[in-house]
Amino acid sequence: MDERDRTRNDPSPSCAEDAAGPPGTLTLVATPIGNLGDLSPRAAAVLAAVDAVLAEDRRVTAKLAARHGIATRLVSLHDHNEETMTERVLARLAAGERVALVSDAGMPLIADPGYRLVRAAIAAGHRVTCVPGPSAATAALVLSGLPPAPFLFLGFTPPKASARRARFADLAGLERAGLAATLVLYEAPHRLAETMRDLADALGADRPAAVARELTKRFEEVVRAPLGELARRYAGADVLGEIVVVVGPAGGRAEPTEAEIDARLRVALGQGLSVRAAAERVAAETGASRRAAYARALALTGSAPG
Repeated sequence: MDERDRTRNDPSPSCAEDAAGPPGTLTLVATPIGNLGDLSPRAAAVLAAVDAVLAEDRRVTAKLAARHGIATRLVSLHDHNEETMTERVLARLAAGERVALVSDAGMPLIADPGYRLVRAAIAAGHRVTCVPGPSAATAALVLSGLPPAPFLFLGFTPPKASARRARFADLAGLERAGLAATLVLYEAPHRLAETMRDLADALGADRPAAVARELTKRFEEVVRAPLGELARRYAGADVLGEIVVVVGPAGGRAEPTEAEIDARLRVALGQGLSVRAAAERVAAETGASRRAAYARALALTGSAPG
C-alpha cells in the first residue's frame, strides 16, 4: 500500500472541518445502545466538530457528550417536532452549517426519528452521510443463535392488542406464501408478555426465538427458547430494560392457526364485510378451508348459519 492509499484509508480526521464534512453536510451518527464507551472515535470527532447536534432527547445526549468532552450545541428533533424542525435544519444546511443527527441510542432512523429530515435534505441537494455504529437490532440478531440472513426488521410492534395480532397474522400468511426470514422486533417491557403470547399463537409455540435485554449493559441478558416457553417465562414477570425479540424463520408452510384466522376475520368484519365475504377473503389469504373460516366467523359474531 503506497502513501496515498494510507492517507485515503486513514479514518482519523486531520482537522475539525474534515470530521464534519464540507459545508452543508448532514451526518447521521450512531450512538451507544447502552455502554457509553461504545461511541467510536470518529463519531466523537464529528459530534465535536459540527455546528449543531440534533438530538431525540437532549438530556440523554448531554450525558454522552459530557462523557466524551463534547460541547456542541444540542437541538431537539423528535417525532413530535420533526416536521416543523425540518425546514429550520434545511435553512442551516443551506447557510453552510454542518449538522449531525443522533437518536437516544443506536442508528438514527432505525425505529427512531429522522426519516423526514433525511428525505428533505436529499431532495434539497444537501450531502447526507453517516458514521455507522451500534444497533440493538443487529446486536440481538447475532447474539440470538438464529440464522442471521435473511432477516426482516419490524421495528416496534403496534401497542394495541388487536393491531398487534393482526400484524402477526399477516406475517404468518406471508410465511405460508414463502417468506423465510428471521424476524427482529422491538417491544416495550410492559408489553413483552402479551407480545410473546401473541407471537406463539400466530407463528407456533415451537418456533425458536430469543429475547435480548439490556444489551451492552451490566445486566445484559439473552434468553433463547421456543416462543411458547418464552411466553410462559414472561407471563406476569416484571421486566425492565430495552427489549429486542428475535424469531427464527419458518421451517416451511404450515396450516394457519385459529388465532391467525380469528385476527384476520376481525379485521375483515371490522371493514364491514358480511360473515360469508369475510370468511372467503380470509380463506384465500391464509389457505384455510372456507368451511373452517366460515365456522370461525360465525363463532366470532354469534351468528347462525345461513
